[in-house]
Amino acid sequence: MMSDNADPEAPTRSAALAFAEEMASFWSRQLGSRRIAAYLIGSLAHGGFSRRYSDIDMALIVEDGLGESEFADMRAHAMGLSAELAPKLSLFWADRGFTVGRFPPLDRVDLVDHAVALDERERVWPPRPALAEIRTYLRGTPFANWRDGARLFATATTLAPADRKPFIRALLYPARFVYSWMTGAMASNDEAVAFTAAVAPAGLDLGLIESALSCRRAADDPDALFGARSALPRQVDACARLLDQ
Repeated sequence: MMSDNADPEAPTRSAALAFAEEMASFWSRQLGSRRIAAYLIGSLAHGGFSRRYSDIDMALIVEDGLGESEFADMRAHAMGLSAELAPKLSLFWADRGFTVGRFPPLDRVDLVDHAVALDERERVWPPRPALAEIRTYLRGTPFANWRDGARLFATATTLAPADRKPFIRALLYPARFVYSWMTGAMASNDEAVAFTAAVAPAGLDLGLIESALSCRRAADDPDALFGARSALPRQVDACARLLDQ
């Protein structure tokens, strides 16, 4: 097993975990008996956390949802904990019945399959979304947003520092799309890329995806991959063919 000293992600991952644990404690204090549970999801839960490219994905279940003042308090507390980590916090939340909040189907799958409990007064989870629901979700806003972003990158003349994270995500998205489209599940980037390479959808440039994964693993700038941006529309077309299935 790789020691923390040999793992360049370990210090930042430990800091991210400590940040998430303190946010869970904050919600427990702030919400009292209204809070049901707080979890880690995303790469901190299922693996592949990147000190540069990952968000800190958390799930919060509250009896009756959250108000705007509570979001403001959350943002202020997060910034007080760490001005570096606070912008990485991505909160998925719902009421007891999962009738309000921000909790798309694919993230509900992640909750059911991979959640790590930080504060669990009661386990109240939604039914695991079926493959048909996941596919309906993926062919909507997620695909449209990636398609539009990919086309913008394909015609860009420069890669601004603020665009490096979205660019590496645009390069990796085909693997995440293929994995979730075919399995109805979520996994790490490493697992998604390995799965996509095994099924090899027609027309998909697997080499570009694997190069993007190597860049992400090393937490490097993706500038060396910017010359391959013209391949992005073809990646979109290859994935679009799956939408007819």
